[in-house]
Amino acid sequence: MQEHAIQPVTRTKGEAKRFYDSVSRFYDNLTGSSERKLAEKTLDRLNIGGGESVLEIGFGTGHCLRWIAERVGQKGRAYGMDISSGMLDVTGRRLREAGLVERTDLCRGDAASLPYGSCVFDVVFISFTLELFDTPEIPQVLHETERVLKQGGRLGIVSISKENGGTMLRFYEWAHRKWPKYIDCRPIYLEQALRSAGYGIEDKERARMFRLPVEIVIAINVGRR
Repeated sequence: MQEHAIQPVTRTKGEAKRFYDSVSRFYDNLTGSSERKLAEKTLDRLNIGGGESVLEIGFGTGHCLRWIAERVGQKGRAYGMDISSGMLDVTGRRLREAGLVERTDLCRGDAASLPYGSCVFDVVFISFTLELFDTPEIPQVLHETERVLKQGGRLGIVSISKENGGTMLRFYEWAHRKWPKYIDCRPIYLEQALRSAGYGIEDKERARMFRLPVEIVIAINVGRR
């Protein structure tokens, strides 16, 4: 089963922060619209409504956080956390231009130790970020999301998947091994990780991005603390 093992993350978090700081101003040009389309599909399935409290982990350049802030309305609040100060700056400007600063709260931090109280969010959203954490840290990140979610709260995640792989997946994993500081996301078993963490699975979908398999999963915090 070794060929099915999730690849390790060898880049340090300090290196990750410096990389994303360096590309923050032109990151949208690197990823194009492909990641955003799948992220917005995940957000649609979360059915975010007015008055809700929503956290996005790894918000990048802030497109989805702006979407969230518009949906929660004046009575709700959108929170965002990212490891990169550069991404914080880019997203802050985007939210100011959209007139949404008053209903958002940004911070720099690490999802393995979230700086929020317990049972405070209706929704947590993670887009192409969970696969940046090394395999032993993924359960810790999911434990933290469970801790900050209210019972019955929704967790929406989209990630590159090891399910239903093929030639392109094997090539991508080869590139990750060769250039781990730059090809940083690596495929994971998302649904399996969520079930192991005790989440209930409400909805799931398989998709493709650049011929790579992608998982979209909506999970529910069933309160097994």
